[in-house]
Amino acid sequence: MGNSWLVATVLLCAMSLPAQADLIEDVRTQLSRNAISSAEAELSSYKSRQGVTPEYLEALSWMARGAATSQQWDKAAFYATETRTLGEQQLAKGRLDAEPHLPIALGAAYEVLAQSMAEKGQGPAAVRLLRGALARYGTTSIGPRLQKNLNLLSLVGHPAPALETTQYLAPKPPALASLRGKPVLLFFWAHWCADCKAEVPVIARLRQEFAPQGLALIGPTQLYGYAAYGNDATAAQEYDYIELVRQRYYSTLLDMPVPLSKQNFKVYGASTTPTLVVLNRAGLVTMYHPGAMSYEDLREALLKASASGKPGQ
Repeated sequence: MGNSWLVATVLLCAMSLPAQADLIEDVRTQLSRNAISSAEAELSSYKSRQGVTPEYLEALSWMARGAATSQQWDKAAFYATETRTLGEQQLAKGRLDAEPHLPIALGAAYEVLAQSMAEKGQGPAAVRLLRGALARYGTTSIGPRLQKNLNLLSLVGHPAPALETTQYLAPKPPALASLRGKPVLLFFWAHWCADCKAEVPVIARLRQEFAPQGLALIGPTQLYGYAAYGNDATAAQEYDYIELVRQRYYSTLLDMPVPLSKQNFKVYGASTTPTLVVLNRAGLVTMYHPGAMSYEDLREALLKASASGKPGQ
């Protein structure tokens, strides 16, 4: 009888309290269906039972992202501000990276807040917000995400940050300063990134097309601590795995210099792969784009870069 009671109690608890991971997935599903009221009701119900947890905050951050996607900027800012406020209260209990949900929530909160400010014509305030967040969280896992959003607001029109090139694959990468007079394309990629592999034909085609304009191509990547199937790997093992990936999926770009450095990803905020950055002939950033691009859009960016920054302009 005692065992039956225990089993019944466990089943009852499992039925009455949904798995924490389910909250995040359920909220995202409701948002994909534009069922905002249902998502809000699920969040409210969870909070009344469980309180504010890191899982709750990640789900709340998806409310902010959903509102931003539909360009409801006031609502996006409301959810993002609540996520940020409650998230930073959670930090009294421990480090930001002590578990996986809080960094996602807080990074998204700052991202959406900055986006909403910029959309409302408050670009300088958004830059100040992100710089303040970087001063506080720059050494945590959300540092590159914060830098990405800062770069989206402030990098275009400024000199490209230098690349760290101590370690590399393929030819030795040139210093960016030595490429003045040429348009430059930086292609940040990762060995696990399917979108990066899909971008290779686009980049190979454009490199050939813009060869007469002197286009220089550099493809920074970094070590992640794992290799095939997410298995842990030493630096040497991952280095060899990156080379295998490069030979198989980047065969049309084997002569592309590949700096190997986490610092490059941090400075350029390449938390999204691929990240594509275009420099004009004067070494100024003319495009900063997290994510894949079509042939047509990237070609347009390279045309503008090739035509600007020439002597006398």
